[in-house]
Amino acid sequence: MTSSSGPPSDPDSGDVYRTMDLALRIGELLLAAGAGAADVSAQMNNVGRVLGLHSFTADVTFTELTMTHQPPGDRPALVQIRQVRTRQADYDVLTAVDLLVRDLVAGRIGREGAADAIRTLTSSPHRRAAWKVTVSLGVMGVGVALMLDSPWQVLLIAFAAACCIDIIQRELGRRRVPVFYQQAVGGLFATLMAAGATYAIDNVGPSRVITSSIFILLAGVSFLGAVQDALTGFPLTAGARFLEAIMATVGVLGGVSGGLTLASVFGIGLGDIDPGSIILAPWPWTVAGSAIAAAAYAFSARAPGRSILPGALIAAAGTGVYLAMFGVGIDVAWSSAVGAGVIGVVSFSVAGRCRVPPLLIVTAAIVPLLPGLSAYRALALFSQGSDGALFALANAAAITVALGAGVIGGQYLAQPLKREARRLETKLAGPRLVGPLTVRYERRRVRRAEKRTH
Repeated sequence: MTSSSGPPSDPDSGDVYRTMDLALRIGELLLAAGAGAADVSAQMNNVGRVLGLHSFTADVTFTELTMTHQPPGDRPALVQIRQVRTRQADYDVLTAVDLLVRDLVAGRIGREGAADAIRTLTSSPHRRAAWKVTVSLGVMGVGVALMLDSPWQVLLIAFAAACCIDIIQRELGRRRVPVFYQQAVGGLFATLMAAGATYAIDNVGPSRVITSSIFILLAGVSFLGAVQDALTGFPLTAGARFLEAIMATVGVLGGVSGGLTLASVFGIGLGDIDPGSIILAPWPWTVAGSAIAAAAYAFSARAPGRSILPGALIAAAGTGVYLAMFGVGIDVAWSSAVGAGVIGVVSFSVAGRCRVPPLLIVTAAIVPLLPGLSAYRALALFSQGSDGALFALANAAAITVALGAGVIGGQYLAQPLKREARRLETKLAGPRLVGPLTVRYERRRVRRAEKRTH
């Protein structure tokens, strides 16, 4: 929870409610579109401050946003609550809200204009068609298969499996089937496709087919978001994100297990399956695959077109650094941290030039390094009673923390915090991956830009 206090004020209660409603609607869109709790809380506070609200608090949890204003004297507090039930990465919305908050904080738009813009944004359809998103996820599967040193047959299977899984999950989502069952069905479908490919095509490794096909189902981004929330002072939200990511991964595991059982019933022998096996291709192919996967993920998350190529290039650079570090004998956690740090440092300056929130480029660029496969492997080994399960779990946890810490550390290096913050906890609240750091920071930036233009 963060708060803002100032000299007592007694504005009209309707005026206060409208300000609180705008802040909550902005927070709702940011949280639903993939922003972290710290960024959502900071932007709700920025909106309240710039519109003259005093003595208020903004609280963010995994499913609920609360804003409270304490009027002067003995009058009762005003409280507004909004719930966020669905969350899906939508970087088009995230970018629009980010720019809107910056315009509001800089004084280029007023409260009513911002409220109208929010209503227009929430009522407008997606500007990127669903079939384009489906194809981009198929391309993402190709990129992952390329990283895993797969033959061309596996590339085609991974493309088809990812496209079909996205269509299936979209239809299940429309019928309000819980995410756990959507994940299970996706894992089942991917395994049955691997079984069919193994039966029809010689020398197609089923482990590689399954791994490439289920990558889009794995909750690597959720794990990373959980670490971000934990490092920025939101442990409850971080715990909820971790639980959601684990349940999603368990759903995939259940689907894959069911698919293997069905394959054996029909007499299709898949041999020894190494769950979540990762055998990287030679570094040029791995770097190229990482760039393809990053660009495809950004497109599927409806990122603005101007940010897709930079994200792909930064992903290639981060993956190249990771491979170089790992190749000289540095362990996987430190290699992941350094690669993520490079991504964090470069993404901040590139995001400013592309006029998008740093979160867009950071998330897309780090997708090839995400620990989704490691977490899946750990849970799969646990289900088999393997002696290596604890080691695999520790490895997945180390990679997750290393990536989160590396990205945030890189952002700190790229964006040194201003000395306007007096309290230690305020200094540790930045840097922002969405929206301006503070009201005063954004206004000083605008004034410097205006002086340069004159």
